[in-house]
Parts: sequence; structure tokens; C-alpha cells
Amino acid sequence: MTSPFRFGFLALTWLVTSSGTFAEPKPSRPEHTNRLAQEKSPYLLQHAHNPVDWYPWGEEAFEKARRENKPIFLSVGYSTCHWCHVMAHESFENEEIAALMNREFVNIKVDREERPDVDRVYMTFVQATTGGGGWPMSVWLTPDLKPFVGGTYFPPEDRYGQPAFRNVLERIATAWKENHDKIVDQGGKIVEALRESQSATTAEGKIDAAILDAAYRQLERSYDSKEGGFGNAPKFPRPVAFNFLTRFYERDTNGESGKHALEMTLFTLRKMAAGGMHDHIGGGFHRYSVDRYWHVPHFEKMLYDQAQLAIAYLDAFQITRDRQYESVARDILDYVARDMVSKEGGFFSAEDADSPVIAAGADRGHLETKEGAFYVWTEKEIDAALGNAANIFAFHYGVQPQGNAPEGSDPQDEFRGKNILIERHTIAETAQHFKKTGEEVKNSLAQSRAKLFSIRAKRPRPHLDDKIIAAWNGLMISAYARAARILDEPRYLEIATRAAKFLRTKLYEEKSKLLYRNYRGGRSDIEGFADDYAFVIQGLLDLYEASFDVEWLKFAVELQETQDRFFFDEKTGGYFSTSGKDQSVFLRMKDDNDSAEPAASSVAALNLFRLAQFRDDKQIAERARKTTDTFATTLSHFPSAMPQMLVALDYSLSKPRQIVIAGKKDAPETKTLLREVNTHFLPKTILCLADGAEGQKYLGEQNEAIRAMSPIDGKPAAYVCENFACKAPVTDPAPLSELLSK
Repeated sequence: MTSPFRFGFLALTWLVTSSGTFAEPKPSRPEHTNRLAQEKSPYLLQHAHNPVDWYPWGEEAFEKARRENKPIFLSVGYSTCHWCHVMAHESFENEEIAALMNREFVNIKVDREERPDVDRVYMTFVQATTGGGGWPMSVWLTPDLKPFVGGTYFPPEDRYGQPAFRNVLERIATAWKENHDKIVDQGGKIVEALRESQSATTAEGKIDAAILDAAYRQLERSYDSKEGGFGNAPKFPRPVAFNFLTRFYERDTNGESGKHALEMTLFTLRKMAAGGMHDHIGGGFHRYSVDRYWHVPHFEKMLYDQAQLAIAYLDAFQITRDRQYESVARDILDYVARDMVSKEGGFFSAEDADSPVIAAGADRGHLETKEGAFYVWTEKEIDAALGNAANIFAFHYGVQPQGNAPEGSDPQDEFRGKNILIERHTIAETAQHFKKTGEEVKNSLAQSRAKLFSIRAKRPRPHLDDKIIAAWNGLMISAYARAARILDEPRYLEIATRAAKFLRTKLYEEKSKLLYRNYRGGRSDIEGFADDYAFVIQGLLDLYEASFDVEWLKFAVELQETQDRFFFDEKTGGYFSTSGKDQSVFLRMKDDNDSAEPAASSVAALNLFRLAQFRDDKQIAERARKTTDTFATTLSHFPSAMPQMLVALDYSLSKPRQIVIAGKKDAPETKTLLREVNTHFLPKTILCLADGAEGQKYLGEQNEAIRAMSPIDGKPAAYVCENFACKAPVTDPAPLSELLSK
């Protein structure tokens, strides 16, 4: 049978093979203003003064397309996307192209971070018909929103093996007029094929521990033993893989596979921290490395990366007690606290890769932007800033007169003469080279970094996407809450708590029990998606274990009930990414891939297993098992596609363990016991406080064992339990450590 995707693919091929000339872009005039000016999204606002008559996703645009019988041009991106900026400047700011777009199409702009549901559906189409995907995403739809041609970035003239955007527009407009009925028919077949593909991926089945071994072997085969990471360039950090590997290690700490799983993780984390993907001056991590060495990054900084990488480094520190991992975790968290937190406590979304550069004699009213301009240095700049300390700094961080982009890296020309800071040598090597002590070198480098930070702060900054997304805030709350426990850092707990209060007051509606997607100068009208619920619930569970404020646990339970009501598939299990309320999104999908962000079902499954322990609730545990079983097909064929789901599976295959500290939260003896607990890596354990007050009362409503726990002879005591069958309580850290190490 001919694939229903074939027309879309052939149409795109036909467009790609076309050729034509293209006039130089003419920039848009500032007097243009379109409907996007009324939106909150920074990405949509970036296009509010294009000559293109953009509409936001909604009925006004759909009705116009139906009334005028015009195809829709859907452009999806996000505000810190480099190639989105390029296509906007080359094409959407061009008066002639805009006139063509306005005449032949109804043009819709979507921020993928605000509407991941729209992005997900049409990206599935683009990947199925072209074999690739990315942003900006460009899709042409029938007036009833069925896709028929798709692609990503289109240049202003034929290049990169892509046709000129104007030629694409003209040919699609002609095809719509000449082959209208065929296109509509094929659009319908494409939608049906997409629906079939979704129903086929979620067949329920049973899975066991053998899948964990299979996933480990898959990751091991793709592991780069020389440079760390998995696969070749470009290299992405993929924290979900670290989450799985550290837990695979914890299953059998003495086995060869477990040891190697840990070493793959630790080596990769060290390589990433030393590379140019790590911002050595300001902290935090860039999106990914364009080379295999972690040297040349794509310079945008995403909140979800900071959150997940902070947790990966915290886990590494907890396992090894090696301070280098603690240092990197603090570096990430301090960057976010400094640059990515709103006055009200919510976390911003991202910083752009591009920033303005001011050339001598340039028009300051129309600044050119370049990727990485904010972050790179010439040797002369380093020498002028650091004086006598420059030699040590340059040796340690790989600074060279001609710049240090590696041979063969794609953007080498762009960074010619510039240096991306990397730890070329260790502290010990630098100390030996300059015949100094390690402490002297550390102090010199710290002072140099502080000087360069001050100088860099005077440069034009990259654009900040200051919308506050519920899901990503949930991830960041987890990171700060976990850090507060592991590093015994009250400041991090305060940051996590402020963010949780922000979500509860600004993005949650008490009456309807609904969570909303995002906030910028006010709450958006977009209701939360499954990942918003899953990531926020995870953050609240972590925040309870750090603060023992039972209100966060109650809030998590409340949100879980809403998530189950609107997103859980009672028939086959797992969570749809959308509630199905918005009829304009024709496909309800279940994500079956843990990528830059984990799938909602993967995080939800672990949340459910944890909640089942907190609430002693077998029904919740059964829903968790049904969720993991839903993805049996994916996990059987390609288990490393869902490492975060494997974390939940690992939890379910282990004996659930509970640690209950009976005592007043602020008592010194209670804190001593908690410090001991927090030095151990215990990923399959919940931590509760039996405080003799409201918290214990709530936990005891459904759990008789917790209800009965109390201090021993007036001293706070630790109860270590399996299924709430508890060992004899202990009141000192040494015997507690023994119990936790078994």
C-alpha cells in the first residue's frame, strides 16, 4: 500500500529540486504591526512588526482560511532559536516575500514552548515525511488544519540543498489552486496515518529487569570512551541517560556492568564540565556541543538543561563525595539564581545563543547579532584584562593567539581569532607548569574569572526569554530542593520554596484545580499539559523531602488527581500529552521518548510510585505499573529511548524503602540524622518526618505505621523500613549509616 505520507514527501522533494533567483531581502518597516503585538510570548512579540500578517494559533486564523479557502502557513519556533532568527531576518522581514505570503496564505506563528501540543503533532508529520526535524518548523496545512507539506529552515536563495523560500511559497500556492482536491484528500490520509501510528506505539505488555540490562548495553555501544557522551557530533548532554545509569549502578554496585555504568556517567560529566559547553565565567551549560569534544557549543542556555544537569552532578557528588561534582552543581544553581529568577520567584525559560556585536563605525541603531558573541574572547582581551595573571589563565583555559576552535569544527570560521574557554589543563598540571601550589593556581583563576565576569557584564547580553513555564519550573524546583538536602544549603531551599509559591499563586486555579502552562506579565490562557503536571508534582515531592512542609505533599496529591482526570488513558494506560479539550489539535499523543526533556509518562510513573509509598495506596501503585507496562513495545525494541521510564521501572522492581525521622523538624538531633540520610545515594527511598504535628497526622491518615512512630526516650529516631515493616529505630548517625548501606 502507498504510504499516506508519500504525497507530502513528494511535494517537498518537488519543491527542493526547483530553482530560481532571489532578490536581496528588504528589511521590514517599523510601522508594521500585526496581531502578535497582543500576545505575551517573547517569540511571538519578536514577529509583531514583521510585514507578514501573522495570526496566533486560534479560531480567528482558522475561520479566515476556511472562508477564503486558503492554505495555512504554520511557522513554529522559540525566542532563543538561532535559525528562527535567521529565517525571520532573511524572509519574514522582507516586504516582497511578506506580500506573497499575505496574498496566498493565512500565516500562523506558534511558540513551541507555549504550545508544545501543536509543535508535537506537526513535528511528527515533518519527521515522518522528511526524515528530519528541527526549528524553525515550516508546515503548510489545509484550512481544516491537515498538513500536506513540511520542512524546517528555508533560505532566501537556493543553498544548503534547500530551495529558496519564495519559490517554495509560489509552488505550493500553484499546487493548491491546480490540485486542490488531491491535496485535501491526501491531507486527510496523512492525518489518519498519524493517528494509526500513535495507536500502534502504545500496546500494553509486561516488562522485567532484563530490559534494564538491554538499555545499559545499548548505551554502552554508543559510548565515546575517549571524550565521553554517547554517539558522535553533535553531542547532547541527555541527563535522562545519567539518571538511568546511576540507578543501574545502584542496583549492583559491585558488578562490572554497574561500575562501568557509573564510570560512563562520571567521565562524561567531567568532560562536559571541562569543555566549552560549560560557561566557565558565568556558570551554567549551553544547549549542546557541535563537535565530539564538548568544545564548541550551540550557545543558548535552556532552563530545563540547567535543572537536569544540576541533578546529575548532585547525584555524582552524592555517590562519590568528590567535590568537583558539587562545585559544578553549585555553579549551575548560582547562575540560575543570579540571572534566571523573576522578582516574584519564578524561573525564566532561556537565554539566546546570539547577542549584538558592535563593530567600529557600525550603526548602533541596527546592531548585527552573532552566535556566542557574549561568551568568546581574543587573546588580546584576556591579556589586557588580566595582566600578569593572563599566562596562568591562558594555559589553563586553552587560550591561543589565533583562537582555539578545533580543526574541522563547522563554526570555526565564525570564531576565527576567538577563544571558547575550555579546561585544557587540570589544576595540578597548571600548578606544575608554573611551579606553584594548587591553592595558588585556584586563587589566581578565581580572581581572573571574577575580572572577566565584570568585563563581560558590560557587553550587550543575549536576549532573555522571560516567560515562566510551569513544567520547567517544576524541574528547577527539584534541582534546588535536592541541592538543599544534599549540600545542606538553606539558601537553595528558600529559592525552591519561593518558586513553588509562585506556581501555586500565579499558575494554579484553586476553584478548577487546574494548572496553567506559562506566565509573563500575567497568566496565559493556555491550560497545563501532562508534562506541566508531571514535572511540577515531581518538584513538589522533592520539596516536601527537603522541607517537610506537608502542604507541598498535599498540593502534589491534588495535582496528581487532576493529571489523572484529564490525561490518563484508562483503556491502555499512560498519559496523553494533551487533555483533548482543544479540538484544533487533532492528535492526542503519548510521548515515547525521553530526550532533552523526559516524557510526561516517564516522570508521572515515578511520581505515582513515590506517592503510593507516601499515601500507602495500592491503587496509585497499580496506575504506576499500568503506565510502565503501556510502553512495553518501545522498551522491548529500543529501551534506551526511554531511560527515565526505566528509572521508574527500576523503582517498581525493587523493594520499596521508607525512612521516617521521628522528631521535631528543627531539633539539632533531627538535623543530624537527616544529614546522615542525605549523604547516601538512595534513589528508591522516600523520606518522611513524623513530627507529632500536622505533617504526621496527614501521613498517618492512610498509614498506621507512621501514625505510631515517635522519638525514643525523648530523642529523635530514624526508622528504616521496607513496605513499612521497620528495623529497630536508631537515634545516632553511625548505626543509621550502617542500616542505609545494607
